[in-house]
Amino acid sequence: MASAREGSTNSRLTDRDPPGRPPQDGYGVYVYPNSFFRYEGEWKGGKKHGRGKLLFKDGSYYEGEFAEGEITGEGCRHWALSGNTYTGQFVLGEPQGHGVMKYKAGGRYEGELSHGMREGHGHLVDADGQVYWGSFHKNKQHGQGRMVFRNGDEYEGDWVQGQRQGHGVLRRADGSTYEGQWHRGVFSGLGNMAHCSGVVYRGIWINGHPVARATRMVILGPEMMDVVQGCSLTLTVELQQDNGEIATSEDGRVLEISAGIRYVQLAAYSDVSFFRVDDGHTRTPIQTPFGFQCIPYPLTSSTSGAQEPEAALGGAGANSAIPKEDPSGLPARTRAARCPEACRRVERGCAQFSDVRLRPPPPGYHPILFLDSPLERAGRPGGPEPGRTAPTAQDPPGGSRPDGVATTEPAAAAAFPGEYVVLVCDVTTPPFLGHTLPTAFKHLRVSAKGAGQRPHVPGEGPEAPRRGPA
Repeated sequence: MASAREGSTNSRLTDRDPPGRPPQDGYGVYVYPNSFFRYEGEWKGGKKHGRGKLLFKDGSYYEGEFAEGEITGEGCRHWALSGNTYTGQFVLGEPQGHGVMKYKAGGRYEGELSHGMREGHGHLVDADGQVYWGSFHKNKQHGQGRMVFRNGDEYEGDWVQGQRQGHGVLRRADGSTYEGQWHRGVFSGLGNMAHCSGVVYRGIWINGHPVARATRMVILGPEMMDVVQGCSLTLTVELQQDNGEIATSEDGRVLEISAGIRYVQLAAYSDVSFFRVDDGHTRTPIQTPFGFQCIPYPLTSSTSGAQEPEAALGGAGANSAIPKEDPSGLPARTRAARCPEACRRVERGCAQFSDVRLRPPPPGYHPILFLDSPLERAGRPGGPEPGRTAPTAQDPPGGSRPDGVATTEPAAAAAFPGEYVVLVCDVTTPPFLGHTLPTAFKHLRVSAKGAGQRPHVPGEGPEAPRRGPA
């Protein structure tokens, strides 16, 4: 009898799962010998198969579908070390297919993955809140894609290994737009920029900088321009590159014209007037490249009215907020109002100020005429001295540009004879790529009507050529 009972007991033990081995079929819990893994779920043929949860000793886990002992199918995986969590498709233990990855540091990715990396099309929001829609390769943006940056800028175009490269369009939050070639994340190659200030640059870029952009302004004409009292003139301004070439690739810079009068008392034979300025009308002198300072003086251009001195010269030392006009072809958000009359927008590297005229001295400016000045001589009985003829609009004084003289005004309504300075300032707002061009100066000499050609003054300008024996 005892032998029969032992045989019956042994038969029942063989029907049960041996202790220390994983379950064969159905639902069960198994702790692996290394104690790092613990599985609770469905089994088939001694392998994890069906729904289950695999826990790791470090706190990580996977919960979802298993097939033939492998993590394959739909599930959720959490990594304790990184804090990231992925929900989606798995193949042989790795995220593969479509899924959503949430990052502990912030951000999330939804899209296609391969071997645990972003691969294919997806939507990424990073920890800084920047958003990308497009193609990925080995976790990086690669191919066609669109990205909205934290500062509001938006890029759409080609990517190579996480950097903008190829052809693309950048729309900045300030309204500026760039379309063209990129290399390693910066403008490089042929491209066009429509800046929010109204400036448009079309040409070659290298390492984010325009190759043919302007670096200085030049007012065309002789070093010293002569004009008859009361006459107007036309001034042409060129934007030049470092090599002296005209910056024809640039349009839209806003240039403002203003004037000043020499701020020193000269000798009587210099044929100029000295101005005494009332205390309440004093202005900070502006240093010129001609070796002297000037103070603001009123000037008009085209159909504008007379400006106050401080308005006329205000742009010489600082940028002023100048409304912009609407250059053709710019996006709607870069459009702006027309320029004031004292301003012009550059077209293909050039701007022109027509009918430029110096006005009479403003309130607070008191001219002191020298006793032997041409203005005094012209006003004496008998008119101008013998041998002198009063210049007219059709007969400009020597050294004047023929197209620089327009109409004339009575002497009482014009600037007094003397040395003046015309200034042209870059008042583009905001500055194009953060750079404002240096102010351009032109030395202007006003002669009295009937004074004829101003004689040469020793020490001023080049010596006159000597005549040979008669």
